Amino acid sequence: MLDTVQAAPPDPILGLSAAYDADPNPAKINLGVGEYRDAQGSTPVLASVHAAEARIVATSTNKRYLPIDGTAEYGQAVRRLLFGEAETALRPRCATVQAPGGTGALRIAGDFVHAQFPGATVWLSEPTWANHPKIFAAAGLTTASYAYYDSSTHGVDIEAMIAALERAAAGDMVLLHGCCHNPTGADLSLEQWQRVGHTLVDKDLLPLVDFAYQGFGSGLEEDAAGLRALLEIVPEALIASSFSKNFGLYQERVGALTVVTPTVTTAANVLSQLKVCVRTNFSNPPAHGSAIVTEILTDATLQSQWQEEVAEMRGRINGMRTLLVDKLQEHGAGDFSYIADQRGMFSFSGLTQQQVAKLRSEHAVYIVGSGRINVAGITAANVDGLCLAIAAVV
Repeated sequence: MLDTVQAAPPDPILGLSAAYDADPNPAKINLGVGEYRDAQGSTPVLASVHAAEARIVATSTNKRYLPIDGTAEYGQAVRRLLFGEAETALRPRCATVQAPGGTGALRIAGDFVHAQFPGATVWLSEPTWANHPKIFAAAGLTTASYAYYDSSTHGVDIEAMIAALERAAAGDMVLLHGCCHNPTGADLSLEQWQRVGHTLVDKDLLPLVDFAYQGFGSGLEEDAAGLRALLEIVPEALIASSFSKNFGLYQERVGALTVVTPTVTTAANVLSQLKVCVRTNFSNPPAHGSAIVTEILTDATLQSQWQEEVAEMRGRINGMRTLLVDKLQEHGAGDFSYIADQRGMFSFSGLTQQQVAKLRSEHAVYIVGSGRINVAGITAANVDGLCLAIAAVV
């Protein structure tokens, strides 16, 4: 039977890294995969993570299974980071389950919605992360797209977005990027979050907020402002959060799905169904990564150290944005000033698929076919070579 299986196409992002690894060019540049890089081009282990791990290893006494939904301490730490001081008031109406990364949280959300509301369509921004439609299709859900990015202004086309959402059917789910929109780097303003929230209520739509980059935009609190404004308007929401980026825990796969419900009873019912999704998917969550996050977020000294490290990463990303804009101008590539206004690790460069292909084949510069650039992969050592390559293809 297995002889009939055909090879699947490579993942558009992870497959790009494999091609990069196989390239013998010593001057090659990888701006595809979504990992933070420091000034030396490495993905560091945060000092706060090292310290938390040392404590955990020193005090660990067993390797027992975690509860299906993860520990209560982890769930509370997740919600406090999302909601701030409002966590205490929201807690009774929330159901939180630990997930293997933000991707795992999205899949749990997809499985839950498919089981409870099988006719729902999931609305995704155009463009969105390449894995979003695949995750929901694998969960058995239909997806549709709403207008989001205006290539002429390099910002959010809020009027087209609202018009598209108004065409959605009651009971559909709308995926929103909490901050640092992937792949465009163009985020909703606070006023736009509020407009979207009122549209969701008017049309009886369920929001799912993908919140993978908190702290990488303007700050930990600032990046949560849109989500918190939304929750002041909508009675219920799903939030998929990840600690891969802001804790650097890529290989630990640490995330969570939090569902805000209208009542305490509803929260208990939802949690019971989320546990079914977890149990039939990966049974129960891994412990090490969530223990690191819990240790840091519940210890004042470690949390302060971690916040400083997040600020340092954010500062480097924003600094590289400014440097990239200046160097592109210097090397004759043109005006890319809008890149400095975008937020997070990614920039929608505006490069065409043909230009992206030439960058790879002629200059060993690897970026995603959509033109998305991982700004965190740019360093002082490679920025001139990158900009000269871009100037040669535009």
